[in-house]
Amino acid sequence: MSRRGTLYLLPTLIAEVPAEDVLPAGTLAVARRLDCFIAENAKSARAFLKAIAHPRPLAELRIVEIGHAPDPARCDEWLSPLLEGLDAAIVSEAGCPGIADPGAELVARAHALDLPVVPLVGPSALVLALMASGLNGQSFRFVGYLPQDAGALAARLRELENASRAGETQLFIETPYRNERLFAAALASCTPDTRLTLAVDLTAPDARIATHTIAEWRALPDARRPPLYRRPAVFALLAGPRSAPRRRLR
Repeated sequence: MSRRGTLYLLPTLIAEVPAEDVLPAGTLAVARRLDCFIAENAKSARAFLKAIAHPRPLAELRIVEIGHAPDPARCDEWLSPLLEGLDAAIVSEAGCPGIADPGAELVARAHALDLPVVPLVGPSALVLALMASGLNGQSFRFVGYLPQDAGALAARLRELENASRAGETQLFIETPYRNERLFAAALASCTPDTRLTLAVDLTAPDARIATHTIAEWRALPDARRPPLYRRPAVFALLAGPRSAPRRRLR
């Protein structure tokens, strides 16, 4: 059987910092030797490859754009260079492919085709936020984006809060320009003793991470809250267990 290429899962930067500050030497070495990339966004991929000083001219690299919602029917087409023996990497716009980003369909198909799959080390905003939250890292769930309708958003936050009472940390994100709206909804919808983490601009020099109860967040002056508007952020919440009803003495 002829050699089959390896599919690497290549993490990218999640803040505007030097690549060497957050990506291990081994990850950078693999990225710099590859000529074939399967990218969520070709423009972002080219910017990343330029930032890591890829030794080949960008115009000579094969960069295929698959978009934010890749078509599963095209996976074989995108993986065809690997069947010909070339190594390739999946690159998302920020963070790790397949973790709150495209890539899972391609990885699943690569396994079905018996192609080697190698995840590389790099930053994941979700993992970093959970690590720094002080909330339960033994049991957690990422639920993605929450509803936009105000009523549905409030109901979903209460649902996540109730789910977290079993000890499962709930992680979620929002488009940066709607962060403040989500934060305000959490303060209005959740109970005072629920803990809420804001993790903002992770890996950047001015990153801010803070965990307080809802009551503490409500009392905190705006100047002491992490700035949220148009800044990438991860939210995490964990409610305390619901108290058992007290038995009335007779």
